[in-house]
This record gives sequence, structure tokens and C-alpha cells, in this order.
Amino acid sequence: MNRLKHLIGEGWHLRPAGGATGEAYIAEQGEQKIFIKRNSSPFLAVLSAEGIVPKLLWTKRLESGDVITAQRWVNGRELKSFDMNDDRIARLLGKIHRSKELLEMFRRLGNKPLTPERLLAGLNEQAGEMQHEDPAVTEAMNWLGENLDDVRTEQYVVCHSDVNHNNWIVSEEDSLYLIDWDGANVADPALDLSALLYLYIPEDEWKTWLDAYGVTLTPDLIKRMSWYMLAQSIESVVWHGSREQIAEYTKWHALLKEVLQKVNVKMN
Repeated sequence: MNRLKHLIGEGWHLRPAGGATGEAYIAEQGEQKIFIKRNSSPFLAVLSAEGIVPKLLWTKRLESGDVITAQRWVNGRELKSFDMNDDRIARLLGKIHRSKELLEMFRRLGNKPLTPERLLAGLNEQAGEMQHEDPAVTEAMNWLGENLDDVRTEQYVVCHSDVNHNNWIVSEEDSLYLIDWDGANVADPALDLSALLYLYIPEDEWKTWLDAYGVTLTPDLIKRMSWYMLAQSIESVVWHGSREQIAEYTKWHALLKEVLQKVNVKMN
């Protein structure tokens, strides 16, 4: 932190901003306030230019190779679950998924697409014995493997990969942002859509939400979203189960069984 204080200059008060990585800080000087982060997403400049995240003020590289970024501090609020049906969220996510600039920059960095095959291989490693001991996880893993051919797509976009309501903020000026891009991937847009729709939008409103996003709800899209929602549910069950976080484990396990029931009804 002392190195950061030296970097941003005298007179600034620096304090941790929280978060999982511990690499984010809030810097204050009088009425001024900025958000400082170490090694944030390498395409932050593009996200800022497109108005997807708060404005990037400057970027500095340390001798260690670490990159420090400063963004305009946004006074606002995180969205709640009940806010997620707003058309603006659908339109912003559609803008992100259609951004050629984001996709080109991500590819220039050498990132390979997160294909269904890669995702399933990772799940096989993560699930370990649970995929044999938990009947719901076993059934879901089998379904993912059996339907792999049906969810391949040529459409790959930059996906945020964690569209939880906590990562959406609205400023006092009513500007909408999607923050925390550290886990972004090039993937099927169904990766983001599945989590957002299954977690927050009633199924009878999916068509309307997707109209605002910019696509038509089709059986193919439903199957791809179901595939990715099962994959994300397994990952969350394994993650929270291994850490004995019972409340979160129970929530995700219930969702896993709910999605399984839906795909079995639809496919039979």
C-alpha cells in the first residue's frame, strides 16, 4: 500500500475497497475520490471507452510489472435481484456481447475460447468424487456429456462470466455499469444469458427480456442456456460444498435439480 501511496502522490488517503482479491483501493483527497486497482482487466480502456465501466483516468506500470489503474469513483448503488428485469440491463449486455472491439482485444491477448469441451473437462476435474457420489451431480454430468454436440456454436463473444446482481451498479446520474471483469472469457453468449435469466427472470418473461437484449428465444438457445446453467450449478455446488458453506451449497443444489427436471421434461 505504501508503494501505491507514493504512486498517486501526497495528500491522498488510501484504504482497501474490499473484494475477493484484496487488490482494490479507494483513494480520497478532500472532495476527490478515485478507485485504484492492481492488475485489473487488460481491456479496461475499451470497457471505459464504451461506457461499460466507470471512466478510466490513468494507467501506470510499476517496475515489478504490476499495472495500476485509476477510475472515476461512482456514487451509486449495486442492483438488487428485483432490479434485473430492467430493459437497460438487457440492452447493455447485448452491447457487450456485440462489441467487436472487446472481442478483438481479447483475442489479441491470446485468450482461447471457453468451448463446451474445455468447460466440461474442467468440471470433470473439479467435481472429483462428487460426480459419482451425488446423484444429481452424476445425472447432470451425464446430461452435459450426452448433449455436448448440440451446444456447439460458431458464435463466440466476450462474456463477463459473473453477471451477479452485485456486479451491476447505477450511478447517481442514473448511468448503468457492469464492473469486475477479472473473470471474463470468450464464450457462447449463453454462458452469461443462462445465469442472468435462470437466477433473476421468471421463465414466462424470458422472451420479452431477450427481445430487449436483441435475440429471439429459440429451442436451440434454451438448450444452450440449460447446458451452461447446469455446468455453472455443478461448479457452484462443488465450490461451496468443499468449503462447507451450507446455505450457498443448498441453494445451488436446489437449482441444479430444478434445471435437471426442466431439461428432462423438455427433452422427453
